[in-house]
Amino acid sequence: MQTYEHSVLLDQSKCTGCTTCLRHCPTEAIRIKDGHAVINSGRCIDCGECIRVCPHKAKKAVCSKLESMDRFKWKIALPAPTLYGQFDNLDDIDYVLGGLLNIGFDDVYEVSKAAELVSAYTRLYLKTDGINKPAISSACPVVMRLIALRYPSLNDNIIHMLPPMEVAARLAREKALKNHPELNPEDIGVCFISPCPAKASYVKNGFADYKSQVDEVVSISDIYFLLINAMNRETPLETLSESGMIGIGWARSGGEATAIFNENYLAADGIENVNRVLDQIENGNIPHLEFVELNACTGGCVGGVLTMQNPFIAKARLQTLRRYLPVSQNFLSGEDSKYIPDYYLFNDVAEYQPISRLSDSIAESMRMMSDIQKLRETLPGIDCGSCGAPTCRAFAEDVVKGTAKLEDCLIKLHKKDD
Repeated sequence: MQTYEHSVLLDQSKCTGCTTCLRHCPTEAIRIKDGHAVINSGRCIDCGECIRVCPHKAKKAVCSKLESMDRFKWKIALPAPTLYGQFDNLDDIDYVLGGLLNIGFDDVYEVSKAAELVSAYTRLYLKTDGINKPAISSACPVVMRLIALRYPSLNDNIIHMLPPMEVAARLAREKALKNHPELNPEDIGVCFISPCPAKASYVKNGFADYKSQVDEVVSISDIYFLLINAMNRETPLETLSESGMIGIGWARSGGEATAIFNENYLAADGIENVNRVLDQIENGNIPHLEFVELNACTGGCVGGVLTMQNPFIAKARLQTLRRYLPVSQNFLSGEDSKYIPDYYLFNDVAEYQPISRLSDSIAESMRMMSDIQKLRETLPGIDCGSCGAPTCRAFAEDVVKGTAKLEDCLIKLHKKDD
């Protein structure tokens, strides 16, 4: 089983144990112990919901600082398409790309450009015989980990296509080595500008045995003000952008799905909706679909917790930008349109301990399930959180596992005293 290095952490000094995060965690990874939150790393999927809802800013995302790129001779920025929706009155993407060069990057490679290539190859992938349908996008690392932990039976439905960020990193490195033969591979640093902490986790962990081509992940919120000061809108623009409507559209929910040019798709966003869809796919209670796009953040990547702007405003800005772009600037042709290159694919999905597994022994698991159900029936059933668990069912499981005591249920304790 692969261990997982997280990018969502708790600042215990700021935590008051208020239970807000407890009630919003989609995998019940948080408990309140000794007056503060405790995150179970085995259950955490780095979705950032706890960061979003914490009133005391006690949850934080751990990303790199821009200065971490100083160790490289040639620095490449990979801007997520979400970045373009953060700026008011932006009428040309080249202002943002030029701003990235002005703050110290030597080159820029758009993730939206790679997204158009991934979309083209996904259309090929869906025509391949023998793949499980519906095919589930691998673009959102939160969804990938959620499936591994809660829906392992759907692992075979995941498309083994690397996300656009990873494809962009590889192509950017190849471009740098081709244009600058004096550089060695270790001289080149690739920095992804991210809307969410899960991308940072992906870079740390990769897919099973696949190691990411990205060196550092910097948050959009960290780079936003630097870019505002560096974007010169008065001088003539150098044409830098090589993306179209399809690539920019990946920033919002449904953008990836509509790019497959197939009506039999489903696009869902928001972690609760993602869970519902995965439940239905696992149960077979869903109509015939070719493709499923799932985004943990509301609205898609524009809703990431490391962004600066309201996701709906950002989405509207991107829609305005897309209006004047071609459909795509990265269509496949010739031999490229006949097969998917190996470097667009990954081999294995990471395996983790499923969160529903109580024991490695089936007999022991059944005994524990029976004990949990019996204990659950004696609890108040109001899911108040005063015990430090999000629900009475979760509390019963904690007691049976030995990580909590029955006396932690204050309501049950008070009734006993009466």
